[in-house]
Amino acid sequence: MRPYVVVSAAVSVDGYLDDASPNRLLLSNDADFDRVDEVRAGCDAILVGAETVRRDNPRLLVRSAERRAAREARGAIGSPLRVVLTRSGRLDPAAAVFAPGAETVVYRGEALDVVLADLVRRGVGRLLVEGGGSVQAQFLTAGLVDELHLVVAPFFVGDPAAPRFAGPGTYPNGPDRRMRLVETRPIGDVVLLRYLLGSR
Repeated sequence: MRPYVVVSAAVSVDGYLDDASPNRLLLSNDADFDRVDEVRAGCDAILVGAETVRRDNPRLLVRSAERRAAREARGAIGSPLRVVLTRSGRLDPAAAVFAPGAETVVYRGEALDVVLADLVRRGVGRLLVEGGGSVQAQFLTAGLVDELHLVVAPFFVGDPAAPRFAGPGTYPNGPDRRMRLVETRPIGDVVLLRYLLGSR
């Protein structure tokens, strides 16, 4: 048994998650950030890899006070559990992901099935995997993803040194097992593609 897993990513038209500069590349817009906030509010945990923590320093909290209040009204804490995967354990204790607002759990080198089983024991029924690309690829190649939210920005990055979404690997959803497109939605100048992967 494992949680329902949603992978969420924003990419350039040519499939990049970021550029190679030290500054974070904004692929999305305010309306889409609000959509992601709504998705976060509907999940029990948000998971990222250590490289995302080091590179982007995310808080991984529900931003909307109304959504936090709605969660609390149904007996949940205001923001989902925050989950960080790391091999080395090299994380800055002052990182924003450890700030108050929600509990944070760190897994150091555990296999994904072990992590997911432990999250179920912690009451996680719906898990949002926000990054980075290597962590999302691990979930996708392992066939552990039920739903993919892919936002495409209207520009190219074109830098082979920049991180790409997913990357090389053996994916269950190849040409002979296509994902099912269940929603397309323009959000300002970006477009959301929502797929079901047939994992269950």
